Amino acid sequence: MEIDGGDRISGERPIIMVTNDDGIDAPGLRSLVRVLVSTNLYDVRVCAPDSEKSAVSHSIIWSRPLTAKRVEIDGATAYSVDGTPADCTGLGLSEALFPSRPDLVLSGINVGSNCGYNIVYSGTVAGAREAFLYDVPSASISYDFDWKRGEMNANDFALSAQACLPIINGILGAIKNKTHPMQCFLNIDLPTDIANHKVSLVAAFNRHSLMPTPNYTSEFYMTDSSFQIKRDTN
Repeated sequence: MEIDGGDRISGERPIIMVTNDDGIDAPGLRSLVRVLVSTNLYDVRVCAPDSEKSAVSHSIIWSRPLTAKRVEIDGATAYSVDGTPADCTGLGLSEALFPSRPDLVLSGINVGSNCGYNIVYSGTVAGAREAFLYDVPSASISYDFDWKRGEMNANDFALSAQACLPIINGILGAIKNKTHPMQCFLNIDLPTDIANHKVSLVAAFNRHSLMPTPNYTSEFYMTDSSFQIKRDTN
């Protein structure tokens, strides 16, 4: 696995672009953006579908032009796009909407887990995969919502977003130190009871085959708002 962070993170604050497949008004995306903005550590940008685009995989719109509209999200520069998650990532990286490329692309937080071969069908994962194809570090994030409960709790997404901060900071630190693996992108699955269970972080795709690869896994255990990290690269 190639380790190379390039010349990224040259500005005062790292630039993070957020997309998803549940739509720009989805609680998962809004919670993630809100938590990122609240840290005052990042320049936050959003380029996400204008409506739900779940399970569209890596499809793109080629038969018509894409339309992007400015959306007001506190602390972030945001656009909604009438396209797929892959379209949104591609447009966000094209510098047509933003003056430069981001240091990191995050796709999520998705409602429902994305594990195993489900990542082939997932629009959330495709949002991160598209950035990977542009050589931009990326991660997809999904929350394993308990559908038996029937209703989503906004606090679930707020806690999920907060739990991701140490991982996001770790990724950005690795990019800055040029130790981030550039031959893959990351897929993060957050458990239902995130305060008491491990978070699975998997290198989702190998650049040479573009097929799911299970050989690089990190597990993050959350205890009293702190993280204990166990890595298994076997």
